[in-house]
Amino acid sequence: MCGIVGYVGKDEALPFLLEGLRRLEYRGYDSAGVAVADQGVLHVVRKAGKLRALEEELGNSSPAGTSGIGHTRWATHGAPSDRNAHPHLDCPGRIAVIHNGILENFAELRERLVATGHHFTSQTDTECLAHLIEEHRRDGESLAEAVRAALGEVEGSFAIGVICVDEPHLIVGAKRSLPLVVGQGVGETFLASDVTAFLGRTKDAIVLEDDQVVELRPSGIRLTDLAGNPSAGHHLRVEWDLAAAEKQGYPTFMLKEIFEQPLAARETMRGRFRSDGSVVLDELRMDASTVKAIDKVFVVAAGTSYHAGLVAKYAIEHWTRVPVEVEMASEFRYRDPVLGSRTLVVAISQSGETADTLAAGRHARQQGAPLLAVTNVVGSTLARQSDAVLYTRAGPEIGVAATKTFTAQMVALYVIGLYLAQVKGSLPCEEIAAAVGDLDEIPGHIEGALSRAGDVRRAAASLAAVKDVLFMGRHVGYPIALEGALKLKEISYIHAEGYPAGEMKHGPIALIEEGTPVVVVATAGHVYSKMLSNIQEVKARGAHVIAVASEGDTRIGELAAEVLWVPSTPELLSPLVAVIPLQILAYEVAMLLGCDVDQPRNLAKSVTVE
Repeated sequence: MCGIVGYVGKDEALPFLLEGLRRLEYRGYDSAGVAVADQGVLHVVRKAGKLRALEEELGNSSPAGTSGIGHTRWATHGAPSDRNAHPHLDCPGRIAVIHNGILENFAELRERLVATGHHFTSQTDTECLAHLIEEHRRDGESLAEAVRAALGEVEGSFAIGVICVDEPHLIVGAKRSLPLVVGQGVGETFLASDVTAFLGRTKDAIVLEDDQVVELRPSGIRLTDLAGNPSAGHHLRVEWDLAAAEKQGYPTFMLKEIFEQPLAARETMRGRFRSDGSVVLDELRMDASTVKAIDKVFVVAAGTSYHAGLVAKYAIEHWTRVPVEVEMASEFRYRDPVLGSRTLVVAISQSGETADTLAAGRHARQQGAPLLAVTNVVGSTLARQSDAVLYTRAGPEIGVAATKTFTAQMVALYVIGLYLAQVKGSLPCEEIAAAVGDLDEIPGHIEGALSRAGDVRRAAASLAAVKDVLFMGRHVGYPIALEGALKLKEISYIHAEGYPAGEMKHGPIALIEEGTPVVVVATAGHVYSKMLSNIQEVKARGAHVIAVASEGDTRIGELAAEVLWVPSTPELLSPLVAVIPLQILAYEVAMLLGCDVDQPRNLAKSVTVE
């Protein structure tokens, strides 16, 4: 999400830094900053807001040094502000650090550093790195040695860039769990979180591996591990142009975003679970007494976000025994819902600017209900108007049809459900820890579902010539049936509807005739046998059945013409894997029909008018 750029070479660094940051804007950010080493002075400028605010702050007094680093920040530790923007400095102001990720032991590090005389000026975890490096530099270590030693003391994820005025022709970078790449030009080298930042200058790149440290100089680079031993990164020759690089080599943004879902899930969980399996949501800004008093939950949302809310209803009610109602945001306030201080309203919006959801949230607050926003955009209107906010951290989603933000929303809502159960004491600690452990395994299961994309492509061919498709599911499979139908009609323009499987006999089964395609969500769970009966009902009337089923199922193959396998997961979490083949199915059908999957007709990414 955050953007990192660095330059050392023959030209002035600042123009490259600003252009590189501009190319990384798609990643999402709430503040930006640069540090340039110029004639023994470290010039640092940081500003909350968009890049234009940083450029205005720089004005006409731009430093002319030939080495520097820049950063666009998505707030984690500390609110979006000038003082929390990167780069961060050591006490003398001679070392600057930019950082993506979270230092999990920052509290202990900060306490120790403050006790030894270090002065902190921000709320961020990143500033700890600057002071740690400063301490090791006092011992006579070079910048690279000090960085390696400092990283040996931290726990968590990081991608960093570091400069020091005492070694002005050097940038030190390192990574763990987050992307960082190096570009090699002629008499210049580049550091970035994405090749997009430097693609106009070179197509030769090195992708750093975890726990590698890189030293960048105009003459070239040196790679080591954290112990200082020589190391080798993954060399890459970028063959695509700048526009394609924004898609990271994928033919469409939608496909890229489908395959980013494991990362979106990991990022949304990152830092929200303690090592003992408990949930920590300090950013919610809701005191425990308010949470304990909640006796009802309303979820308000639109479109795909509404389907995420339907999934959340099953989990929250199961874990907390608190009743949950899920409402279309456009209908919520018009029916005069009964709200109060003991009713939590959860408003879900990818952009945080959805008009109906904003109006529903305002109505909730006017009625005295606490409002919790789940959104992907820091500083959005929904986030600002809510009492509390949980960011999904999926990164910017450019494709109009939501994919990775749906996954991130479901993950965020599961986290909220477990947090409510923890505070209200409705689940024993060991059961919460077990659920957290199951959730932590989900990104790997999503990767498993994505690895079967080829199977889905074969199934898509059977739908490319049809006019109507029915989707059905039970329990948590029902919202996924709705989402699968929505994806298909959004991007392929084929009429599709999702139904609770048990409702087929109450009308929709009249639509079934020989060859009618019916997509069923039939993953393992306590309603599985019921789903088999529903499949038999439509199959007996000639339906062409495509089933989403759990690996190891030995019965589904007898009933379905085609099976889309997904890894087996706990029932409540199965939507996170079951939706994957349905997204790919919609994508492949749309591609076969020649549709623009990134910008479907008549649709906008954010619905900002009612």
